[in-house]
Amino acid sequence: MAKSSNQKLKIVYLMKIMTELTDETHSISMAEIIAELGKYGISAERKSLYNDIETLRQFGLDIIGEQRERTYYYHIGNRQFELAELKLLVDSVQSAKFITAKKSNDLIKKIEGLASKYEAKQLHRQVYVAGRVKTMNETIYYGVDSIHAAIADNRQIRFQYFQWNADKEMELRHGGAYYRVSPWALSWDDENYYLIAYDSAEAKIKHFRVDKMLHIEITREKREGRSAFREFDMAQYARKVFGMYGGREETVKLLCENRMAGVIIDRFGKSIGIRKEDGEHFSVSVKVEVSNQFIHWILALGDGVKIIGPETVVSEVKDEIARLEKLYA
Repeated sequence: MAKSSNQKLKIVYLMKIMTELTDETHSISMAEIIAELGKYGISAERKSLYNDIETLRQFGLDIIGEQRERTYYYHIGNRQFELAELKLLVDSVQSAKFITAKKSNDLIKKIEGLASKYEAKQLHRQVYVAGRVKTMNETIYYGVDSIHAAIADNRQIRFQYFQWNADKEMELRHGGAYYRVSPWALSWDDENYYLIAYDSAEAKIKHFRVDKMLHIEITREKREGRSAFREFDMAQYARKVFGMYGGREETVKLLCENRMAGVIIDRFGKSIGIRKEDGEHFSVSVKVEVSNQFIHWILALGDGVKIIGPETVVSEVKDEIARLEKLYA
């Protein structure tokens, strides 16, 4: 009997069958393996399959064999990713606002390919992408790739930046003029992807939402701002900037009720200095970028947290309260 053209791929298809059709709760017998290979036009004998299974084990595939009554069954044990890890990846992809709904579904399908078909069904049941608010910029993936390439090659980038107008149309900022910055890092914050870069024209660190960047180009100019980033701490930066809206940096003193300790530590970390003021209150001094977003974060905490210094920031809070009172009068 002439061998089919697929015969040389027998061990590859065997690995495909094992990874797709078996897991810790689903096994397959030798007769079923032979039948599955037959679907690919491959004939196989038991003896050769025993050798192939041993070869795959030596390759690193965790194939476990166990006897039930008179029949031997085989399944994949440990995988590169556990099911719980794959679920975590799916949750991250579907909850990321900077990934479009279409790309989210594409990525999740690829993640499902890392599991057996039975485990993939469990992953699929977690997918609720369609109704979420997602970015509409399909080029973000190429943009991220360009930014990483620029960072690796120590180059500046140029791009256009847009915002949405009331007609739901893209509106280029700065009259469509290109921004030119030195990219230094990417950060995922407030459910969005941000570029952290140095703007030489203004001699300061800035951040940009990557899904609002268009026509990203890598330039020939070397990056600038190395000294500004030499001691740059991304985690500290994210703690200071509320909702990724910039402002002026200030050391702000907060008076907090004891019940708010968890909220303050979650936001600023355990390294902050907490001073007990009385049996019911404590105070902290934190560096923040003072902006409307910061002020409204404080106001949203109600009477549990109060800004008590510096006086300039206290005045800004009073002005914002007065503005809101007038707006809703």
